[in-house]
Amino acid sequence: MSRRVFTAHTPDTAPVAARATMAGVHRNLGHLPAAVGLMAESPELLKGFLTANAIFESTDLDPVAREVVVFAVATRNECHLCVAMHTAALARQGADPKLIDALRAGTELPDARLEALRRFSLAVLDHRGAVPDPELDAFLAAGWQPRHALDVVLGVGTYTISTFANRLTDAPLDAPLTAYAWQPAA
Repeated sequence: MSRRVFTAHTPDTAPVAARATMAGVHRNLGHLPAAVGLMAESPELLKGFLTANAIFESTDLDPVAREVVVFAVATRNECHLCVAMHTAALARQGADPKLIDALRAGTELPDARLEALRRFSLAVLDHRGAVPDPELDAFLAAGWQPRHALDVVLGVGTYTISTFANRLTDAPLDAPLTAYAWQPAA
Protein backbone atom coordinates (compact mmCIF):
# COMPACT_ATOMS: atom_id res chain seq x y z
CA MET A 1 0.00 0.00 0.00
CA SER A 2 2.72 2.50 1.09
CA ARG A 3 2.50 5.99 -0.45
CA ARG A 4 -0.74 5.23 -2.28
CA VAL A 5 -2.60 5.93 0.95
CA PHE A 6 -2.11 9.66 0.33
CA THR A 7 -4.61 11.34 -1.98
CA ALA A 8 -3.66 14.25 -4.21
CA HIS A 9 -6.83 16.18 -3.50
CA THR A 10 -8.56 18.63 -5.75
CA PRO A 11 -10.76 21.38 -4.33
CA ASP A 12 -13.72 19.07 -4.93
CA THR A 13 -12.27 16.02 -3.13
CA ALA A 14 -10.42 17.75 -0.29
CA PRO A 15 -11.75 17.82 3.24
CA VAL A 16 -14.11 20.77 3.59
CA ALA A 17 -11.77 22.46 6.07
CA ALA A 18 -8.98 22.56 3.43
CA ARG A 19 -10.98 23.93 0.52
CA ALA A 20 -10.74 27.65 1.29
CA THR A 21 -7.00 27.33 1.88
CA MET A 22 -6.57 25.49 -1.41
CA ALA A 23 -8.61 28.14 -3.22
CA GLY A 24 -6.33 30.82 -1.79
CA VAL A 25 -3.22 28.99 -3.00
CA HIS A 26 -4.78 28.59 -6.43
CA ARG A 27 -5.61 32.32 -6.56
CA ASN A 28 -2.09 33.31 -5.51
CA LEU A 29 -0.20 30.93 -7.81
CA GLY A 30 -2.62 30.51 -10.70
CA HIS A 31 -2.53 26.74 -10.22
CA LEU A 32 -2.75 24.20 -7.43
CA PRO A 33 0.57 22.45 -6.75
CA ALA A 34 0.32 18.70 -6.26
CA ALA A 35 2.03 19.05 -2.86
CA VAL A 36 -0.81 21.29 -1.67
CA GLY A 37 -3.34 18.70 -2.78
CA LEU A 38 -1.46 16.06 -0.80
CA MET A 39 -1.11 18.23 2.32
CA ALA A 40 -4.83 18.99 2.14
CA GLU A 41 -5.53 15.55 3.62
CA SER A 42 -4.71 17.31 6.90
CA PRO A 43 -6.28 20.76 6.67
CA GLU A 44 -4.42 21.72 9.84
CA LEU A 45 -1.04 20.75 8.39
CA LEU A 46 -1.72 22.67 5.20
CA LYS A 47 -2.93 25.77 7.03
CA GLY A 48 -0.13 25.49 9.60
CA PHE A 49 2.59 25.33 6.95
CA LEU A 50 1.14 28.19 4.90
CA THR A 51 0.67 30.35 8.00
CA ALA A 52 4.19 29.66 9.25
CA ASN A 53 5.53 30.35 5.77
CA ALA A 54 3.72 33.70 5.58
CA ILE A 55 5.18 34.64 8.96
CA PHE A 56 8.68 33.53 7.86
CA GLU A 57 8.29 35.67 4.73
CA SER A 58 7.69 38.70 6.98
CA THR A 59 10.90 38.29 9.01
CA ASP A 60 13.83 40.69 8.87
CA LEU A 61 15.68 38.30 6.55
CA ASP A 62 15.70 39.54 2.94
CA PRO A 63 14.29 37.28 0.19
CA VAL A 64 17.64 35.77 -0.79
CA ALA A 65 18.58 35.14 2.84
CA ARG A 66 15.27 33.36 3.40
CA GLU A 67 16.00 31.18 0.37
CA VAL A 68 19.39 30.29 1.84
CA VAL A 69 17.63 29.01 4.97
CA VAL A 70 15.09 27.09 2.89
CA PHE A 71 17.84 25.48 0.79
CA ALA A 72 19.75 24.44 3.91
CA VAL A 73 16.67 22.59 5.16
CA ALA A 74 15.59 21.27 1.76
CA THR A 75 18.98 19.85 0.78
CA ARG A 76 19.70 18.44 4.25
CA ASN A 77 16.26 16.80 4.33
CA GLU A 78 16.62 15.73 0.68
CA CYS A 79 13.34 17.24 -0.50
CA HIS A 80 13.55 17.20 -4.29
CA LEU A 81 10.37 19.26 -4.55
CA CYS A 82 11.48 22.10 -2.26
CA VAL A 83 14.87 22.33 -3.97
CA ALA A 84 13.22 22.55 -7.40
CA MET A 85 10.55 25.01 -6.25
CA HIS A 86 13.04 27.31 -4.55
CA THR A 87 15.50 27.08 -7.44
CA ALA A 88 12.69 28.43 -9.62
CA ALA A 89 12.01 31.18 -7.05
CA LEU A 90 15.64 32.30 -7.05
CA ALA A 91 15.78 32.19 -10.84
CA ARG A 92 12.69 34.45 -10.98
CA GLN A 93 14.43 36.83 -8.57
CA GLY A 94 17.44 36.99 -10.92
CA ALA A 95 19.81 35.48 -8.35
CA ASP A 96 23.40 34.77 -9.34
CA PRO A 97 23.57 31.34 -11.02
CA LYS A 98 26.72 30.55 -8.99
CA LEU A 99 24.74 31.11 -5.80
CA ILE A 100 21.94 28.87 -7.03
CA ASP A 101 24.37 26.12 -8.06
CA ALA A 102 26.15 26.22 -4.69
CA LEU A 103 22.85 26.13 -2.78
CA ARG A 104 21.67 23.13 -4.80
CA ALA A 105 25.00 21.34 -4.27
CA GLY A 106 25.18 22.23 -0.57
CA THR A 107 28.64 23.72 -1.08
CA GLU A 108 30.23 26.96 0.06
CA LEU A 109 28.40 30.03 -1.18
CA PRO A 110 30.23 32.76 -3.12
CA ASP A 111 29.03 35.43 -0.65
CA ALA A 112 30.67 35.15 2.80
CA ARG A 113 27.70 36.62 4.70
CA LEU A 114 25.24 34.24 3.04
CA GLU A 115 27.66 31.36 3.65
CA ALA A 116 27.63 32.21 7.36
CA LEU A 117 23.82 32.10 7.23
CA ARG A 118 23.87 28.74 5.43
CA ARG A 119 26.29 27.26 7.96
CA PHE A 120 24.26 28.61 10.88
CA SER A 121 21.04 27.18 9.41
CA LEU A 122 22.70 23.78 9.15
CA ALA A 123 23.98 24.12 12.72
CA VAL A 124 20.44 24.81 13.93
CA LEU A 125 19.34 21.60 12.20
CA ASP A 126 22.33 19.50 13.22
CA HIS A 127 22.27 20.58 16.87
CA ARG A 128 18.48 20.73 17.16
CA GLY A 129 18.76 24.37 18.17
CA ALA A 130 21.57 23.95 20.69
CA VAL A 131 24.08 25.66 18.38
CA PRO A 132 27.59 25.69 19.89
CA ASP A 133 28.90 29.14 20.85
CA PRO A 134 31.65 29.23 18.18
CA GLU A 135 29.06 28.66 15.44
CA LEU A 136 26.72 31.33 16.84
CA ASP A 137 29.68 33.69 17.20
CA ALA A 138 30.68 33.13 13.56
CA PHE A 139 27.12 33.89 12.47
CA LEU A 140 27.03 37.12 14.45
CA ALA A 141 30.54 38.10 13.31
CA ALA A 142 29.30 37.92 9.71
CA GLY A 143 26.93 40.80 10.44
CA TRP A 144 23.79 38.94 11.42
CA GLN A 145 21.84 39.98 14.50
CA PRO A 146 20.44 37.84 17.35
CA ARG A 147 16.91 38.30 15.93
CA HIS A 148 18.14 36.74 12.66
CA ALA A 149 19.19 33.64 14.59
CA LEU A 150 15.61 33.29 15.79
CA ASP A 151 14.29 34.02 12.29
CA VAL A 152 16.42 31.09 11.11
CA VAL A 153 14.76 28.87 13.73
CA LEU A 154 11.37 29.91 12.33
CA GLY A 155 12.50 29.10 8.79
CA VAL A 156 13.94 25.74 9.83
CA GLY A 157 10.69 24.83 11.57
CA THR A 158 8.55 25.99 8.68
CA TYR A 159 10.48 24.09 6.06
CA THR A 160 10.87 21.00 8.20
CA ILE A 161 7.08 20.77 8.02
CA SER A 162 7.15 21.12 4.24
CA THR A 163 10.09 18.81 3.53
CA PHE A 164 8.80 16.09 5.84
CA ALA A 165 5.27 16.24 4.40
CA ASN A 166 6.57 16.22 0.83
CA ARG A 167 8.81 13.24 1.49
CA LEU A 168 6.16 11.33 3.43
CA THR A 169 3.59 11.77 0.65
CA ASP A 170 6.13 11.38 -2.16
CA ALA A 171 4.94 14.69 -3.62
CA PRO A 172 5.73 14.90 -7.33
CA LEU A 173 7.23 17.80 -9.23
CA ASP A 174 4.67 19.91 -11.01
CA ALA A 175 5.33 20.29 -14.75
CA PRO A 176 6.66 23.88 -14.50
CA LEU A 177 9.37 22.68 -12.10
CA THR A 178 10.81 19.83 -14.18
CA ALA A 179 13.54 22.12 -15.54
CA TYR A 180 14.73 22.54 -11.92
CA ALA A 181 14.64 18.86 -10.93
CA TRP A 182 17.16 17.88 -8.26
CA GLN A 183 18.49 14.69 -6.77
CA PRO A 184 20.65 14.49 -3.64
CA ALA A 185 24.33 13.78 -4.17
CA ALA A 186 25.17 10.12 -3.74
